[in-house]
Amino acid sequence: MTIKKAVNELDKYILAPNKGLPQDIFYFVSRVTPLVNVDLLIRDNKGRTLLAWRNDKYCGTGWHIIGGIVRYQETLEERLQKTALQEAGKGLKLNLKPLTITQIFIPQRRNRSHFISFLYKAETTPDFILNNQGKKPGDIGFLKWHKKCPKNLLSCQEMYRRYIDETV
Repeated sequence: MTIKKAVNELDKYILAPNKGLPQDIFYFVSRVTPLVNVDLLIRDNKGRTLLAWRNDKYCGTGWHIIGGIVRYQETLEERLQKTALQEAGKGLKLNLKPLTITQIFIPQRRNRSHFISFLYKAETTPDFILNNQGKKPGDIGFLKWHKKCPKNLLSCQEMYRRYIDETV
């Protein structure tokens, strides 16, 4: 099969790339190009940081800053707003200027091994309500406020430890 025919065949499975990719195609893409993602440092009026629990084969088990991978023809700001709403809920004031941009390389991995990550800051508004949508501690996606960076922050997010520990 020629590369052109293989690409045409793959195209049959990518119905709406702006909504996401089938898992196998996503992993293939992650092997040949960096993934661009937004991460969101959410603070409340007490200076605490909102983190989510994660447990998967790519990142391991521990706390992480919520984030999302940018879809095809989606702006960073659009992904940021969708991620904030989907993972944290309503009542956030987003700062659309990145705090930092980080390149992440994980050479020992084949899939999901190169990221360009944009870290943004958000503050809760008075109408923010922490909604775990029925999730309990230990469930994937469970949200919890942290006064300091936890020891079990995911290793792939160690570069954010200093931002989580900042009191400003």
